[in-house]
Amino acid sequence: MFKRYDMGIDLGTANTLVYVKDKGIVVNEPSVVAINVENDEVLKVGNEAKNMIGKTPAYIKAIRPLKDGVIADYNVALAMLTYFINRSQNGFSFFRPMVVVGVPVGITEVESRAILEAGNEAGAKRVFLIEEPMATAIGANLNVEEPTGNMVVDIGGGTTEIAIISLGSLVTWTSIRVAGDELDEAIIQYVREVYRVTIGERTAERVKIEIGNVFPEKEYDELETSVTGIDLSSGLPKKLILKGGEIREALKPIIMQIIDSTKATLEKTPPELVADITEKGIVVAGGGALLRGITTLIRKETGIDAYVADEPMTCVARGAGMVLDKVSILSRLRRNE
Repeated sequence: MFKRYDMGIDLGTANTLVYVKDKGIVVNEPSVVAINVENDEVLKVGNEAKNMIGKTPAYIKAIRPLKDGVIADYNVALAMLTYFINRSQNGFSFFRPMVVVGVPVGITEVESRAILEAGNEAGAKRVFLIEEPMATAIGANLNVEEPTGNMVVDIGGGTTEIAIISLGSLVTWTSIRVAGDELDEAIIQYVREVYRVTIGERTAERVKIEIGNVFPEKEYDELETSVTGIDLSSGLPKKLILKGGEIREALKPIIMQIIDSTKATLEKTPPELVADITEKGIVVAGGGALLRGITTLIRKETGIDAYVADEPMTCVARGAGMVLDKVSILSRLRRNE
């Protein structure tokens, strides 16, 4: 029997996730494509392509086709999206799927059109765009269609999306292009400035995952990890031990931009909805939700309790897929005609 695999996609700067109804998350891979620059041939996509970053010969380039949550290289993004949609359908389906793609709130008309067209060319029957905070809230099982306030802070790879949601719509929102990528860059810059050593993106990301923290706690200060980079003075490899406390200081300027945006969003929110949020708490999602101490810091800075959503890194994809069953919200979404 032929089946249509309708799906929700989190087309993220760092990772792409695909949710298929009744099957759950079927794809969770880096948003990276390796191409042969001499003939534009796509060589690898996802995990295999990411493993090539910083290790390829001159004629092979590992490309991240999305920047700040939107398409930066259309042709490469199309190849990646086609690959992931086919993967999600086990290679073939007689019926073209309905696809809902999570996008940053501040996306432009041109950026929206690029994603709609790429989804259509990649094999979708219909493509819908849903704002990432709304998808996050649905994926976190919040009652978004009720007349009560819900607040989400989604710290992704390219953007941080902050929104107040009520009656199936965004009431107030802030989207900043400051997120996981900038946290990685802050670690790279810190190691360069303090130790005069250069480390790569993948190493910085590993440091963030292993010892990244944003609130002063003794247990975080004692975290440590080793890295190997290139000494800027000698040009030779050098091994370092990095501590949790210094990484917290390195991340602080970026994290405070996210905190300030969270507070600014609350300041723009109607008092009745703020009362609801104070009672329910702030939901934190995305990869940034895994930073040690993030909910404690939000609680300290806003005076409102905060908690991490279940499976925070998959909320957008799950919510995008689940919205296919929410007719009132689906009917309001931007789509290809």
